[in-house]
This record gives sequence, C-alpha cells and structure tokens, in this order.
Amino acid sequence: MTGSLPCAPAVPPAAGPQAPPARQQPHWHDGPALSSSLAALGRSLPLVLPSECALLKSRLAAVARGEAFLVQGGDCAESLDALDAGSIRRTVATLGRVADVLGRALELPAVTVGRLAGQYAKPRSSTTEIRDGVELPVYRGDAVNGHAFTAADRAPDPGRLVRVRDASAATLNLVRALIASEDGTSRETLPRELFTSHEGLVLDYERALTRADPAGGRYASSGHLLWIGERTRQLDGAHVEYFAGISNPIAVKIGPTAGTDELIRLVDRLDPDRDPGRLTLIVRMGADRIRDVLPDLISKTIAEGMTVGWVSDPMHGNTFGAPCGRKTRRFDDILDEAAGFFEVAHGLGVHPGGVHLELTGDDVAECVGGADGGVGFGDLPGGYRSVCDPRLNRRQSLDLADRLAALLARSPSPADGGEGASGRAAVS
Repeated sequence: MTGSLPCAPAVPPAAGPQAPPARQQPHWHDGPALSSSLAALGRSLPLVLPSECALLKSRLAAVARGEAFLVQGGDCAESLDALDAGSIRRTVATLGRVADVLGRALELPAVTVGRLAGQYAKPRSSTTEIRDGVELPVYRGDAVNGHAFTAADRAPDPGRLVRVRDASAATLNLVRALIASEDGTSRETLPRELFTSHEGLVLDYERALTRADPAGGRYASSGHLLWIGERTRQLDGAHVEYFAGISNPIAVKIGPTAGTDELIRLVDRLDPDRDPGRLTLIVRMGADRIRDVLPDLISKTIAEGMTVGWVSDPMHGNTFGAPCGRKTRRFDDILDEAAGFFEVAHGLGVHPGGVHLELTGDDVAECVGGADGGVGFGDLPGGYRSVCDPRLNRRQSLDLADRLAALLARSPSPADGGEGASGRAAVS
C-alpha cells in the first residue's frame, strides 16, 4: 500500500433544492445528532487509499479484457452485533477457495473482492413492516437502524454511521492482518489479495467519507469498489450523480427491467471516457429471465463499442418466501442463472467476467438445496442467521464453485469464438 495519502476531505456535492432525488435514504429525525456524526466521519482517516483503488481498477480492466475473472462475495448485510474474527476468517477463506477453483478452471487469475467492511445498508421495497397489527419502520441495515422489532430499535439513528465506519475499519484491519500473516500452512488458505466492496447506498455516509484524490478529483474512502443497486440507478438520481464524481472503480446492478437505451445512457454517464476497469455491470435477472433479457443488453454494448466488465449476480433475482416465512433461494436456481449468464456471454463472444455471491463460511441454513440434498425447508428455522437475505453456506459455496468450474472448463474462450465489447479481441 503505497502512494500519497489523502490528508484532507474533499468537498462533496451539496444537497439542496436543485439536488437530484435521492431514493432509499433514511429519514433522520435528530438533526444535531446527524450533524455531529457527519462531522466525526469527515474527520476520520480513510479506510482505503486511492492507490489501492487504482490497483483494483487495473485488475478489473483485465477482467473486461477477458484476462481475469472477478469473484465477489460475502454477507448480504453485515451486523454490528455479529463481528467475530473466526466468522470473518472463515468467510474470507471460503471466498478465496471459490476464487481459486474458478480461476483454475478458466486458467485465469482471479480478482477477489469481499462484500465486507462496509456492507451495512440495504434498500427495501417497503418503508414500513407490520407484525401482529404493529407497524414500524422497516429494517434498513445496521447503518440506519436495528433489526429487533421495537420502536426504539427501528428508529433511524445517525450515531450508527460512526459505529459502522469503526466496525468497517476493524474488519479491514483484521483481514489485512490475516492475509499478511498467512504462511500457506493452514488448511484454509486465504486469498493473497483481497479488496473491499459495498453498495454505496446511504449518501450521507458516503459523502462524509469522500476524500481528495492526490491524482485529481475525489474518491470514496469507504471501500475500494462501490456499486449502485437496482433500486437506485435512475439516471436523474443522486446516486448516479455521486458515483459519476468519484474516481473509484464502480459497478451497477442491472435487473430484468433495464432497457438497452437506458443502459447505454447509464454507461455514458458513469464512464464517459471509456476507462477500462472503471465500470462493471452486475447482472441480476432471475433464472427464468436471464436467457431472454441479457442478449439484447450485451449486443447493444457491443454495437456501441463499449468496454465493460460483465458479471453475474445469480442470487438476488431468485429470492422467494419459504413455508416458514423466511426468505430463501434454491441452489439450483442460482446455478441455473449463472449457467445462463455464461451461455449468453459465450454465445455473443463476450468474456463472462465473474460472479457476485452472497455467502458465508459458517454452517448456516438459509438457501435450500446443494450437494447431497443440502439444506431443506425444515432446516431454515433453526439455521437462519442472516439479518436480511439468505446466503450460501460454506459447503454450498464450494459445491457451486465446483459446478461452475465444470461449466466454464467446457466453454470456449471468447477470444477464440468471437469479438465482443468485453472480449480480448475488441480491446487488444
């Protein structure tokens, strides 16, 4: 980790009457407490350095050229009450093992990025939740409010922003120490290089942690890679405006409702200079939609000569309610969507650049299915630990990696079969 230190906070875009709409934001009720928290964040040290972000961008440029494969994964939502060194290590080791399996299958270097050290906020489809006739604000992640169904816990608390920043720093320090001390003798070898990522959802938090980049402009010091979610990627929205102004590598979740013209305008807005590694498109369609919707989107970027990284998120489009009332996902649906992504990409001569997974190294029961019967619906009530959406456990994660590796090993290289906007031939 070298390079000039960003010593002073940058001045982020000011909110005001002319500011674009900011969707999925908390309704803070304590103005003085919010001001105090944002001031504390503004004085805090950066969690990551711009030189590290630039290194990741160079790795993602290789992904876009078809010379590397991105493996991104971790918790759906991190919890302030569940910070545990052993659990973090197991998750990082599982992620590293998945990356190793897929990288070997493709005979390409794997770029390993964790959903950790910052994944504390979640967009929600409703603003409130009703239980037994009681209506309270919905849980929006530990950055905003608590998970317990009480009025006190569900009240948005700006003090949590500072706690989240401190917890992210602790997690990042632990992961760096674990990787630095890894000697290869452990049964679970950790990745040699790991970057952090999270959804850049709560703009108060992200703006307060925005810092001056010594190379020019501003960067988000909260993580190496930030992404815009499916619910906040509106072209006229505050999230797109903020992301357009930071130098980090960024990503956007693309769901089945995205149109081709909308996608092109989004790429133009976020990556006007066509900077390789700057923008990654994370596709989350659902197993029943991926083969129908994705071809037009990829074809349009090819026609426009755009170089972006294409990555599959086979998790979020396959969530449903289990009989016990918990949200879950079928292992077979996850596998099928990823397989559909690979089929479409290879058919169009484009490098399938990676996978984005919600996983843990712990022995949980949240997604159903997997090797040898895996997890059943009856296992969910006693084995569900996620504070939000279901994750693959370690065994399911490694099973998925093995099955995806078999698919990838049988697939032709885009460089051998065609020329696309994200293939080697298009950008060499």
